[in-house]
Amino acid sequence: MNNEKPSFGVIIATRNIFNFRLAIEARKIVLEKLDSMGYTTYILPGTETPTGNIEGYRDGVRCAAFFREHARDIDGIIVILPNFGDELGVVNAVKLSGLDVPILVQASDDENDKVDVKHRRDAFCGKLSVCNNFYQYGIKFTDTTYHTCRIESEAFEKDIHRFAAICRVVKGLKNLRVGAVGARPAGFQTMRYSEKILQQSDITVVPVDMSEILAAAEKIGEDSPEVMARARAIESYGTCMFRHREQLLRQSRFGLALERWIDENDVNITALQCWNSLEKNFGCAACVTMAMMGEKMMPSACEVDVAGAVAMYALALAADKPSALLDWNNNFDGDRNKVVCTHCSNLPRSFIQNDITIGSLDVLGTVLGQEDTFGAVKGKVAPGEMTYFRISTDDTKGIIKAYVGEGMITGDPYGMDGGIAVCEIPDLQRLMKYLCKNGFEHHVAMVRGHVADILEEVTGNYLGWEIYRHP
Repeated sequence: MNNEKPSFGVIIATRNIFNFRLAIEARKIVLEKLDSMGYTTYILPGTETPTGNIEGYRDGVRCAAFFREHARDIDGIIVILPNFGDELGVVNAVKLSGLDVPILVQASDDENDKVDVKHRRDAFCGKLSVCNNFYQYGIKFTDTTYHTCRIESEAFEKDIHRFAAICRVVKGLKNLRVGAVGARPAGFQTMRYSEKILQQSDITVVPVDMSEILAAAEKIGEDSPEVMARARAIESYGTCMFRHREQLLRQSRFGLALERWIDENDVNITALQCWNSLEKNFGCAACVTMAMMGEKMMPSACEVDVAGAVAMYALALAADKPSALLDWNNNFDGDRNKVVCTHCSNLPRSFIQNDITIGSLDVLGTVLGQEDTFGAVKGKVAPGEMTYFRISTDDTKGIIKAYVGEGMITGDPYGMDGGIAVCEIPDLQRLMKYLCKNGFEHHVAMVRGHVADILEEVTGNYLGWEIYRHP
């Protein structure tokens, strides 16, 4: 994943019956603010229009041409209304540019003691006109927290950071390539998904047979420098509990083969057949390889859960930190707002935020053998804020549906092995009823921090997916 901050096209709008100097002042303040926040900006040079800002159709055409020249670099557009603004200039600048990126619309506060002809802004009203035009043209946009706000305000700064995250997610999901490594486990029909529905949202599934990865791994020498380096990386990642070093080297060879295939095929994220072909035919589990890819913002989902991998990636982009995939797994005694979420696991260490051990699979190890199942990441997930998210392809309706919400990882003790996160979610029982009634899977993606607003805006507004926000 490209971790560079998004770059913004900026439109400063003005209207000729208002004081254009308000727009000139706003241009200076906005550009300085965005620069201080670390964002690159693209704005039509001030010499290109009579006032240096956008007013009317002709200025909109000039701005659109400028944006087209920098289309590859613009991840979102910020529209600033320092006064009423001119909707024709704004809407044509966006429409004629051909850019299909998120848009943030800001309007400046009036001050009660400055509403004379020289100082009045009327941006409160002008924003309605601009947004009405966007609606007419079918252009999707994002609003600020408050209908109007000062450009210098902390509220607007938070809006910009939130908008940057929205741009990251939209850009990251566009033309996303998901590696489906191996066949779906036969016992989990719940992991079925539709490639064609995903493709409608520009998400491409790239399949590969697990045998190809294992054949490539077999050809990698155990004593090669790459294997030795990867083995050291795994030992540094957590406390390894293997019976003999051969188990560690098998894990290293598998990880190298998988990441080479990922690089060769321009794959961004993966969903793996983590059992039981890998264990039976090569003698290791996939978990730690998947966790370490997750640390690099290349999330990897279990049981060929392609839709789950997409949800993991969206969360990682929104929070700008590694995400995880868990099962909605157990009740927590009689507390009906707590749930035990767990996996074998492939949870990234930075998500767990506690000491981890790397050993053999617990449940599957009893069936497949401890010898052939080394690689599971085990640890109790530390307490903190979290966001949960899930997407699902609904073939019957022909849509992508999703749910999102926020809660807390509590850190409560729980006597189960693997990656364990005891979570508290408001009105959990209503959420579970929604999941059951609407056919959602038992997997859920999580990330640290509260970013549900971002995911709701991206999926419901820009992507047009059916989204349920809980509670």
